[in-house]
Amino acid sequence: MNKLTKVGLTALGTTLIASSAFAADMSVSGGASISLQNVNSDTIQGSVSSVEGNGFSMGDSINFDASGEMDNGWSVAVNYEIDAGALDDHHIEIGMGDAGTIRFSGSGGSSALSAVDDVTPNAYEESWDVITGATTPPNGVSGANIFKYTSPTVGGATFAMAYLNASDAVTDVSYVDWSIAVSPEALDGLTVGYASGDSEETTGTQIDESTMYAKYVYGSFTFGYQQSVYDHPTLASDQDMTAMGVSYAVNDDISVAYNQTTIESGSTTDKDQESSGISASYTLGSMSFSGAMNTVDNVGFNADRDSEGYEFTLAFAF
Repeated sequence: MNKLTKVGLTALGTTLIASSAFAADMSVSGGASISLQNVNSDTIQGSVSSVEGNGFSMGDSINFDASGEMDNGWSVAVNYEIDAGALDDHHIEIGMGDAGTIRFSGSGGSSALSAVDDVTPNAYEESWDVITGATTPPNGVSGANIFKYTSPTVGGATFAMAYLNASDAVTDVSYVDWSIAVSPEALDGLTVGYASGDSEETTGTQIDESTMYAKYVYGSFTFGYQQSVYDHPTLASDQDMTAMGVSYAVNDDISVAYNQTTIESGSTTDKDQESSGISASYTLGSMSFSGAMNTVDNVGFNADRDSEGYEFTLAFAF
């Protein structure tokens, strides 16, 4: 290649790169936090078998966002998060106008079902969270390289569907789930939803998961109720969850909440895991202070294990 041609192509490439960068809006945001967590576990007939102690930890996150609009009116947005010095969650989202959006998450993406595994209102964490070893609600399958489509809201209804191929889902077949949420225009403040998904961890072992919920906002109060089902071919592995919660916004900066959750096992020898918790949050500009105090009886369906714990976080956004 002669020097003149090489110089010309180099200049053209530089121009194209510069034009593309100029057309996009870019921003950098981040945050840092200090958390304190303590969990006490009674595992043998009420005797304390775990070492009690306070655990401090630091959280940090830097987000790089870029977005732009294509000639056909569609939009493209990309997010990269650096967490603890390493690339963590990242995704690309294509906005198709009236056709909805498609998001491809290389890491940290949620499926349609996992995004609504527990939507009962809280001010910090769910009642079953914080406690190590607690059984979590049915939440489908999610992982790296997941596609998720979200429709525009039509008549108060929004539909979502997620797809994860077999290798990334670590299942025998590819995974698909879906959800729908409806906020009736005739009843302000009410939202009802349903989500469902089937997975096959091993050949011939199909697991059906579903959840339904209702939330209602009345003034400063938000009430929520949810039921979920994990249907396994082996009866003893079945699970049913019932959750309820209420939150109260004291003002624009302070919120408090109370939650209860019960997860029942299909095994006749297991004990229902019952959890309850209170949470609160306070925001002052770019600083927030949040915390939860939770109690879980029969952790992991174990009748000899009851736990209680708390977690408080002081966070800063910049």
